[in-house]
Parts: sequence; C-alpha cells; structure tokens
Amino acid sequence: MEIGKRKPVHPGEVRRKDVITPLGLTVTEPAKCLGITRKTLSTLLNCKASLSPEMAVRIGKATKTSPESWLYMQAKLDIWTASKKSPKVKELKAVAG
Repeated sequence: MEIGKRKPVHPGEVRRKDVITPLGLTVTEPAKCLGITRKTLSTLLNCKASLSPEMAVRIGKATKTSPESWLYMQAKLDIWTASKKSPKVKELKAVAG
C-alpha cells in the first residue's frame, strides 16, 4: 500500500475551518451542541487529540454528515503518521519459508 507524501488533514482542523470559523461561532457554542466541554472541543479543533468514534457520531449528528467520513479522516492521518515511523518488519512469506 502506497502512503502519500502529504500529511492528511486532521478532522479537528476540517471542523474548525469548514464549520466553526465560517459560521462565526466560538468554541463554547458548538461544544454545548455536542454535549461536551469547551476544553474537549478545543483540544480536538487544535489537533491535540484524535477523533474518537463517539465524537464522530456526535459531529455526524450535529452536522448531518456520516460519522464514518470523520473517522476515515482520522484513520488516514493515523496511518500516515504510523508509516512515517518506518517500522522494521519482514514479510510473512519470508519468515514462513
């Protein structure tokens, strides 16, 4: 599998740039709508925390989007980040045979 050279966008950044900022919202307002603390949302929006499945469901319901699309963004970022660590592994067929 080929991993792209360009770092995928964090879902918190997408939420901040595409939803919160254009609507002129503070962090407090959407946090209340999502039923979470302002600190929790701020941490996500500032890309300091990963998006959890629970948060993906909350955001999906609040924005009428699919939770899967939010989780996919996070998974792409997680895989890209892990691939940059270049783990040393052997192919299974090399070990078996």
